Amino acid sequence: MFEEIRQADMALATIGWRLASNNVALCDRQEPGLGMQIHTLDQFESSSRKGAESHFGFATPVAVEGVVPNSPADRAGLRADDSLVRVGSVAVSQVAGKPGSTDRLVAAQLALAALPIDTPIVVEAVRAGKPVRVTVNPVPICKSRFELRLASDFRASADGSMVQISSAFLDTYSREQVAAAVAHELSHNILHHRDRLDARGVNFGMLSGFGGSVKYFRQTEIQADLLSVYLLANAGYDPNVSIAFWKAFGPSKAGGIFRTRSHPHWRDRVRTLLAEIGKIAAHPERPIVPGLIAQRDQPLDGDWQSLLIRQ
Repeated sequence: MFEEIRQADMALATIGWRLASNNVALCDRQEPGLGMQIHTLDQFESSSRKGAESHFGFATPVAVEGVVPNSPADRAGLRADDSLVRVGSVAVSQVAGKPGSTDRLVAAQLALAALPIDTPIVVEAVRAGKPVRVTVNPVPICKSRFELRLASDFRASADGSMVQISSAFLDTYSREQVAAAVAHELSHNILHHRDRLDARGVNFGMLSGFGGSVKYFRQTEIQADLLSVYLLANAGYDPNVSIAFWKAFGPSKAGGIFRTRSHPHWRDRVRTLLAEIGKIAAHPERPIVPGLIAQRDQPLDGDWQSLLIRQ
């Protein structure tokens, strides 16, 4: 079970790294990219905490769950199951937390994201009971945490600083198709959609599909679709994986958050994406910075009709 969790977390971390590192030119909010996925003993339920401590060899409350291949952490020699003591100026082992929660994990992630982007970072850890000290040379990446939610439903969300998807996506779709879903959510963060929706005073949750909020949510959904294919192309994915994802996901599972009055029909999303992908072929240079980026600090005007191509 623990290795299955690690494998799923690292699959998402690798997708997130590929998208965030190759699209940094599109991101005005950046962080030092280490390529190091961390986890905490706290986040395990009480019934499995002792087993997790033994399996992963936690010597401190925060440890390396895994490293993305060929990332700065990998090149520096950090390894899975290294227990972290200090990362740069952050005394990771002393970050506060609460058993049965992700409080310590989130606090540690935010602290690491606030470190200088272009300065070597000394990492002190414990490996198999012995101290380890390495220097990681980070690269700038888009500022966004990627979190896997262990669940059988199909939920994906972005809150401005985090992208979260359910593990069911990884269980059901190819890694490339999952990348399309992640790119969509990351697009929300890059385009500052949460801040812009808050500025409009919209109603979130169940009320998002009613009243005056609908047009703003639809605008942000279509904008995120449009930007997602550029994120995919810049990261070396075939942007047509977004079409494959929606054709696989839409007919049977595009319910709930994916099929409400605030979200366009999946067939219309496919048509709109196909038209945008056609524009990418005319721009072989990478990264492509689409015009949407220049609009991200402008107030939402609710004009979604001009963005969507419908039958």
